[in-house]
Amino acid sequence: MSPTDVLTRQHYSSIKNMIDEAGLSNDLRVVLLTGRDKGKKREAILEQIKNGEADIIIGTHSLFQSDVGFNNLALVVIDEQHKFGVKQRLMLSEKGAKTDILLMTATPIPRTLIMTFYGDMDVSLLKEKPKGRIPIDTRVMPLSRLDDVAASLEKAILEDKRVYWVCPLIEGAEGEEGGAPSAEDSSAAEVRYAALQKVFGDKIGLVHGRMKADEKDAVMDSFKRGEIKILVATTVIEVGVDVKQATIIVIEKAEKFGLAQLHQLRGRVGRNSGEKSNCILLYGFELSEHGKRRLQIMRETEDGFKIAEEDFKLRGAGDILGTRQSGMPDFKLAILPEHSDLLMIARDDAKLILNNDFELKTERGKALRTLLYLFGYDEQIKFLRAG
Repeated sequence: MSPTDVLTRQHYSSIKNMIDEAGLSNDLRVVLLTGRDKGKKREAILEQIKNGEADIIIGTHSLFQSDVGFNNLALVVIDEQHKFGVKQRLMLSEKGAKTDILLMTATPIPRTLIMTFYGDMDVSLLKEKPKGRIPIDTRVMPLSRLDDVAASLEKAILEDKRVYWVCPLIEGAEGEEGGAPSAEDSSAAEVRYAALQKVFGDKIGLVHGRMKADEKDAVMDSFKRGEIKILVATTVIEVGVDVKQATIIVIEKAEKFGLAQLHQLRGRVGRNSGEKSNCILLYGFELSEHGKRRLQIMRETEDGFKIAEEDFKLRGAGDILGTRQSGMPDFKLAILPEHSDLLMIARDDAKLILNNDFELKTERGKALRTLLYLFGYDEQIKFLRAG
């Protein structure tokens, strides 16, 4: 399961190619299920999934919908895990009896990061970039230099480079009584597109979440072919967009985005081996201390795990036994920094209990059930499996 139609179709294509190259196309059937599939086509796909005819099912949020039933679901792989809620991840994994779960992301959310500390998740960490990729030059600039940034793009597009320009909004609100647009409005994608179009003409395109799927596809195809050199977009391009010629990304009002989101957006460039890429973070005129720290972290590192650790320090990890994905854990007795030495002991003891008395039926197990009830966690244990 992956969060966008574009990324899901990329996975479908690449997995089908791998199966074909391995000579297994007659043994493994791959099907695709997205929100685009309607009526009889959707019914046919659902039947293949339900009766076991489909061996590998690749899809978007459609996969955890109530009408999707699986035949012996053994493994769930969730790509870009941070784009899904805890309950959504759980809804998919619970469609199987004993389903293994693999969560994938370039930037773990703080809640997942702390679960790895607790030992509730095993971690495989890929630190190396694909061969030939070089670090992305990340710079932080005030919005007052926006015109300078726009002017510098002219040279880039003459060299046939592609540029993403990311905005936090689709459109600005109408000013009161026809007044001038606010600073927020001027950072909206449609407003920025109109302004840049005056400079770059038909070399600029626009894509956002309210556009129809075929409209977005047409714009993205033009961008890939080079007919469009600058793509103004919202975070709809955050995951799954792979245009190797794209070497510059400008993120407007960067302080409005979370660290994981900034890291994912930056990952849209730097995908062409041996070619230098740039990320420009444009910030507003009033920057909070948290905002300053987030942008500083982005300048300092491209390591997703390090970014996740800093994100944890800034906004907390949320509930381990629950669904909240940010904020400090709501411990009843423990203070995490002061009692970290006890954490390892408690984790080992919990593992022993789960190995010997998974259903908590022994005398000690029953006492633990009572304890969970008293602390209000008896209904929340199931959320551990969602990651």
